[in-house]
This record gives sequence, structure tokens and C-alpha cells, in this order.
Amino acid sequence: MSTSNRRTVRRPGGRSARVQAAVYAAVGELVSEGHRDSVTVPQVAERAGVNPTSVYRRWGSIEALMSEVAVAALTGDEPLPDTGTAVGDLREWASIIAADITRPERIVYLRAMVGARVGIPGSCPCWDVRLTQADEMLARAVERGESVPTVTQVLDHVIAPLYHHVVFGLPVDDDYTHRLVDEVLAMSARVPAPR
Repeated sequence: MSTSNRRTVRRPGGRSARVQAAVYAAVGELVSEGHRDSVTVPQVAERAGVNPTSVYRRWGSIEALMSEVAVAALTGDEPLPDTGTAVGDLREWASIIAADITRPERIVYLRAMVGARVGIPGSCPCWDVRLTQADEMLARAVERGESVPTVTQVLDHVIAPLYHHVVFGLPVDDDYTHRLVDEVLAMSARVPAPR
């Protein structure tokens, strides 16, 4: 998967950017106040000070809006680490993610997103972003001749445990993230895994 296929959140300018910021803030406030299961477009529009028609026209549904806000809240747009080694890249990436998703406002979004997805099969936009990022980093490592785990192994053994710990209030620190990375890299050292 190339970076050109990376799923991104729209970044409008001017009035559109102000509307987006107000709507995102309104969703965050409503979710943090405990309305995560009952948020409606009219509620968001009223809180944001915009017309509900504008919200419907731009996002179509509350589900699409919540998904976009979650992606924006839970996936940073900082450049991927490029330390020159797979272990360095993965450790730094995992630490960046852990530091971000353990911020109080991120925890609220993460738990709200998990609650909103109960019974909803299929792909999660946040997961898609992480998959693309892992794919890019591992592809660079392969080009350098390093033996690496698969993208799925990285997601299942590094990223999933980080999100799991945050959702359930378990401790997350650099020692933990580095241990996860070391363990997944040990998998590729035992048996070189195809990409």
C-alpha cells in the first residue's frame, strides 16, 4: 500500500475550516459529557453554532461525522519516524501513538469510538491509517535489507495492545511500548515473515 493511498481527513481552509473546527469541538464536548450513544446532528449543529443542513451536506450522517472526528482525534499527522532501522522506527512510532492516545481527551474519543462500533462489522478508519503507516515503515526496512514482521503482526502485537490498555485503563509507558516492539521483531528474527 503506497502513501498515495493513505486515508486522510480533509483539511479545508477559511470558513470551511472554522465550521469543521467548531463541529469537531462540539462532538468532543458532547462525547466528553457522556452523550456518546445519543449524539445527533442537530445537537452537534446547535453546539457548533451552525445550521444542521451544513452538517448533513458535509458529513451525511452522525456516524460518518463521528468516524471522521475519531480519525482526526486518534491519528496524528506528524511525519513517520525514519531512524534508519526497523526497531528505531517502530519504537518511536509506538511511543508517539502511546503518548497521544493516553491524553485524557484522546481516551474519551477512543472509548466513545469503541462504544459506537459495537455491532458494526468491517474496517475502522483509525485502524486503516495505522495499517498504512506500518506498511510504509516496514517497506522502508525491507528496502534496507532488514528482516521484518508482517504488517498484521505489527498491528496485532504492538498497536492493538496499546489501544486495549488505554480503553481498559491499564498502564502504558515507553518500557511497555518498547517491549511490544522487541517481541514483534523477535517474531521476524525466528522466521522471516513475508510482507
